Order: sequence, then C-alpha cells, then structure tokens
Amino acid sequence: VVLSTRLASPLRLTLAALCRAAPRQHRGLSTPSGPGHSLNLGGIFPPLATPFSPTQEVDYAQLEGNLRRYASIPFRGMVVLGSNGEYPYLAPRERLEVVNCVRRALPRDRLLLAGSGCESTQATIELTVSMAEAGADVALVVTPCYYRGAMTSAALVQHYTQVADASPIPVVLYSVPANTGLDLPLEAVLTLAQHPNIIGIKDSGGDVTRMGLMVHKTRQEDFQVLAGSAGFLLASYALGASGGVCALANVLGAPLCQLDRLCRGGHWQEARDLQHRLIEPNMAVTRRFGIPGLKKAMEWFGYYGGPCRAPLAPLSPLQVEELRGTFSANGWL
Repeated sequence: VVLSTRLASPLRLTLAALCRAAPRQHRGLSTPSGPGHSLNLGGIFPPLATPFSPTQEVDYAQLEGNLRRYASIPFRGMVVLGSNGEYPYLAPRERLEVVNCVRRALPRDRLLLAGSGCESTQATIELTVSMAEAGADVALVVTPCYYRGAMTSAALVQHYTQVADASPIPVVLYSVPANTGLDLPLEAVLTLAQHPNIIGIKDSGGDVTRMGLMVHKTRQEDFQVLAGSAGFLLASYALGASGGVCALANVLGAPLCQLDRLCRGGHWQEARDLQHRLIEPNMAVTRRFGIPGLKKAMEWFGYYGGPCRAPLAPLSPLQVEELRGTFSANGWL
C-alpha cells in the first residue's frame, strides 16, 4: 500500500521501524537476488535526467516518453534524483512525484533507486521513508557536505547508521566528491558495509585502487560496489564491481549494457575497444559540459533533453559544436 506522503513524521518513523524487520520484501519486488546478495545490483543504471518544459517546470509526459524509449535497453534499473537529475533544484513535492511517475512506468523487474540524501540526518530519514512510500526499491544517500570540515568518519558512520536503521528499504551509499568536495572515507565505507541494510556504494570518485580495495575488504559482506561513471567502468568490473550508475547511459545506454555483457563474459579485448570509444563522450557529458551537455546529447539520440533549471545555463553554439565533434570522432554520430 502506498501511504500518503503527508504522514506525520513520528508515524512515518514508526512505520519505518516495522518495515525494517523485512526490508527485502518491500513492495513485492519480484527480481531474483544474485548469488550471495539480498538484492542484486549487477548491471547498468542510468541516473535519469529530469526533463523540464521551456518554462522550467518538470515535464512528466516527456519523462514517461524517455522511459518508453529506454524500455528496450536491458538496464538493471533506473536511478532518479541523483546529481544528473538536478536533485538540488527540485522541490520536495516534485521529488516525490518524479519517483511516483518513474515507478508507474517502470516494469516490476527493474529496480528503482531514488536519491534521498539531505544535509541533516533527520531530514534524510524522513525523505527516505517518503521515497519508499512513493515506490523506490533502494535509497541512494549522498554524503552531507555543507559543514564539510565536521564530516569526519565518525560523523558519517553515525549519519548513515541512523538512516539505515530507520529506512524501510535498503540503502546505497553515494560518494560524489566532484559535487560535494567530500570523499566518503574508505574506513567509513568498510564499517558501514557491515550494516545489514546497507547493500552497496555508488562511487563516482574515479579512484579504481580505492574501488578495488572496497571490493576486496567487503568480500565477506552483502555489499556491492557500483562505478559512478562510464569512463572507468571496465576497470571497475575488472576489480570486481557489480555494475555502474553512469550519466552516459542516458545517451548511449545500449553500448554501456554491451560493455557490461562483454566484461561479464570475459571478452576483455572487445570490452577494451568499446571502453576506449566511451571515455571522451563520457568526459564531455560529465566534467566538461555537465548536465547541459548531457541533455543536448540526449536529443541527438532520440530522447528529450530540454532545458536545465536556472542557474544551470545552456551550452553556447561553440560548445554544442565541440560536444557533437566528440561523439562523431568516436563513431557515435
């Protein structure tokens, strides 16, 4: 039963505590678990861009249209309200409606991960419970970072432990230092990996040595490592990562799923050739041109990109030309 998102906080937290006794049974998820994992995160997840109308309102019809186009690509699931979803620019009611919209359109065998990280632990818990009510299967919780100097390992372990204790759905840690200026410390990750309701991490830092250590040091835990970008996907798989949450999957979803298959099948030469062709386009839609670049590229491949919300500005004509050249030079256009 989907509960009202306006439930009083104490009632929400009581419900969360009751649900926590059986978090794996949330909403009758029919997805079979992978070997050794309560919820298999193996595969590719696009962190969905949030479509806006020309007046910068969330365009739910275009969101549904993009999801229909993505339906033929063998994604493991979708991530909503991540960095690429312009999460900080969405009002609370919009965040919940986006989750509702995607859940309605998404087949039951595909996972829905929803960003629920806020600056305070209390707000994160409340939003996580709301995301579960709205249909999310997993909460993706970014590191709080406004008081960055105070975010020690101990503070972060306490934050995530309290969130995971209260969450009715499994939690995935989210470290994105390019946006937060804060790398979730390795020792904190290893401690949190022991929590029964924390099932993995999306690491966007790009340090494959660190990712390999996470895989190695958590091999006795029910914990999965997801690469946070397409540029180091092959390297992450080679070191034992389970999957990837990659901005480029909004644009080149099928090739990224092909890379996933090649790595799983041990076809490393083919995988390497494909990975090489993805590095520059990935850099272009992440570090170089960001979300405006991602949305522009989506339009060339049959998806709705549309505008970003201010203060994110559109690309200049010169930047658009450069972006197109990057995709063309690697054989995608």
